[in-house]
Parts: sequence; structure tokens; C-alpha cells
Amino acid sequence: MKSITITRGLSGRRLKQPFTIEIPETESAAERKLRQYVIDALIGWHPKLVQFTLKNSTTMEVAKHLLRHRTRSLHTLRNQIYDVYRFSTWLRKSPDDLVSQCKGKDQVPIAKVVIQMERLLADFADNLQEENGLAPATVYNMVKAIRFFFQLNGVRFSTPCRRSKWSVYEERAPTPEELRKTLNVADIRGKVIIALMAVGGFRSGTLVQLKYRHVKRDLENGTIPIHVHVEPEITKGKRHSYDTFLNREATEYLKAYLDARKRGRMGQPPECLNDESPLISNHHKVKPLTAGTIHDIVNALYIKAGVLTANRKIRRYALNAHSLRKFFLTQMISTGIERDYVEYMMGHSLSIYHDVKTKGVDFLRRIYLASGLSIQPATKASKILDLIEIIRSWGLDPEEILTQEALNYPNRVHATAL
Repeated sequence: MKSITITRGLSGRRLKQPFTIEIPETESAAERKLRQYVIDALIGWHPKLVQFTLKNSTTMEVAKHLLRHRTRSLHTLRNQIYDVYRFSTWLRKSPDDLVSQCKGKDQVPIAKVVIQMERLLADFADNLQEENGLAPATVYNMVKAIRFFFQLNGVRFSTPCRRSKWSVYEERAPTPEELRKTLNVADIRGKVIIALMAVGGFRSGTLVQLKYRHVKRDLENGTIPIHVHVEPEITKGKRHSYDTFLNREATEYLKAYLDARKRGRMGQPPECLNDESPLISNHHKVKPLTAGTIHDIVNALYIKAGVLTANRKIRRYALNAHSLRKFFLTQMISTGIERDYVEYMMGHSLSIYHDVKTKGVDFLRRIYLASGLSIQPATKASKILDLIEIIRSWGLDPEEILTQEALNYPNRVHATAL
């Protein structure tokens, strides 16, 4: 065994309480990948849980299952481990002890003990809901995660989960008017964040990983809407790539923001953009933002615009950064665009994923243009510009087509008596 002391998180910040992990000398590549998955998921959020997870073989089974058979989401692993941590802390026993208690010495589940553990879980859930004031849906998901933990380790409860799942917090899509108010109070970076999520349908976790190369070709060629190809590595679950677009207003905000970075801003020297430059950068240092920072920025802008009222007693607002994806979905579908195309542009898994993908970028670009998706009211000039882009996407010359239409339009001469 060799020991490694972890003193800093993934962002480079020094941990308040450094910790040491033991690694076998003969660790395989699969074990290294699993350990890294655990560290990446937990060290920047709750470092104490890294040791907690690595020390218990039962929690490592959860991580292994999510890595091999699920979406590999860091967020999912955090939630699963944290729920098990709360339950084991409440009972003052380690996860390994909880499982071994249910199985006994011969590793076969003991029915009476399993029933007792199920009752303890019910008591734990009641305590969370009544004393901690958690929403029923939150408690339901915690119970589900803990039951899943036991099931993965060979302990299956006899009765199904019958807890209420109704939601206390409503989440909705912002209206165009609310987004316009928010854009009016935002700085240029805030405008870019809101516009890209609202008209591009990006998740915050994907948005912060976008690079300049994702928009470079169309941005520098003046092609609108800008095509953005999102690779599997920066999507939720890392399952497959997808394509989405940025409309004219988002492009204008993005150009202004990138020009400001090239000139220098916030006391920083001018930035030389390259393919790997973060598309949205920290104000004080050239590095990507975090998904949490995106949520904080968007919520602060909602409150500044008067769209939300700040209230510390509210656990979750009806509007948040994720609501911008709902705006994209509802606005696109309301214009008559087929839902499968919209879901594809949002990076959702589809049964006909390959059918949509094989349509090609130009086909999807025409669909996006035809939707007329916009936050600001579309002007006559912007409609004409969009029409020109549609004609160009057909491989035709817009000037030739529009000139021909003008010539074919009958001239009217009005004669009046003198």
C-alpha cells in the first residue's frame, strides 16, 4: 500500500482539512479510473466524503455501478453518497457495518434484520421531513438512493417505497418579457450566459466547458445561426454528441464580450484568444466558470431585474439557471418544431437519435432558423436577414433569388387626374 495526501481540490484551492488515502501497489487501470471518478465528484463539493467513500467497499459498489452502467454523472454520485452518508451518520455506523449487519456472518440477508433496517429507514425519512423541513420529493429521492445502495450490496427490502413524491417547489420557464428585463440589467458577460442558455439550450455544466473553437468557424465567417457541436466529453453522462445553434442576438452579445476580452477588461491585460480559450471566463483570471457560479450569476440577475424577490426563507426559486433550458424547449415547440429535433438540440437521449443526427447540420440549421427563436421582439430587418440565411443554407444565392422575386412582382402605377 502507498499513501497519497490530498491537500488541494480540483480548482487548486487548499483544503481546510487535508486527508490521506491508501492506494494498493498493484492498482489496476480500472481501479484508478474508479478512484478518480470518486475524487472528481466529491473533492470540490464535500472533501470528507472522498475518504468516506474510498474506505467502504459498499459505497465503492455504488460508484462502480454508476461509472459502468449509468451516466457517469458526478452530480448523481454526489447525491447517492451524501444520502448514504446522512443515513449512516444518523445510525452511527459505517455503510459496510450496515450491510454486514443485514447479512450476518454467512453473507445471506437475515429477514428480521432487513425488516428492522427498513423500519429505521422509514424513521429516518420521517425525521428528515418533520424536523428538517425537507420537501416530500427530496425525502423520497433520498430514501430511493439509500434503498438502491442496499440493493447493490445484496440486501433487498421486501416492500416497495410508498412515500409521497409530490413537489413543493414549482419550476417554470421565464417569459420573454422577464428575460428582456434580466438582459437589461446584466453586464455583457451576464447577457452572454443568459442568451446562450436560452437560445442554445445548454446545460450550465456544458456551458462552462465550451471553448472558443466551438464557435470559431461560424463566428469568424459571419455565418448565422452559429453551429455548436457539443462533444460527448462535455455532456451530461458523456454518452453522445449533439448539435445546437446560436441566433443573431446571442451572436451579437458573444462578439461584444469576446471583443471586450481582447481589449482587456476588469483591470486584466488584453487576452489573446485561441482554440482552447474558455468561451465564458472568470472576470479576474482566464479560467472557466463553474456550474455553481453560473447559477449564482443568473439568480442574482433575476433578483436585480425584479423578476424574483430575494427571500432567505425560500429554499428554491421558481426561476433559476435551468429554467433557461425550459425557455428553449417551450419556445421552440410552441412554434411548431417537432419535439424530437428540439430534444436533440438540448442533448437529450432519444430512441431516434441517429435518425435525427443523420439529417445533417444544414437541415437542423434550417429548422432552427424557421423557429424564429428570439428573446427580443423580431424586427422586419432581422426577419429579412434570417430569410437570407435560410436561402443561403439551401445552397442558393440570396441576392439572385430576392432580385428575381422583386422583378417578378408587378409594378403598380397610380394615375390621378390633374
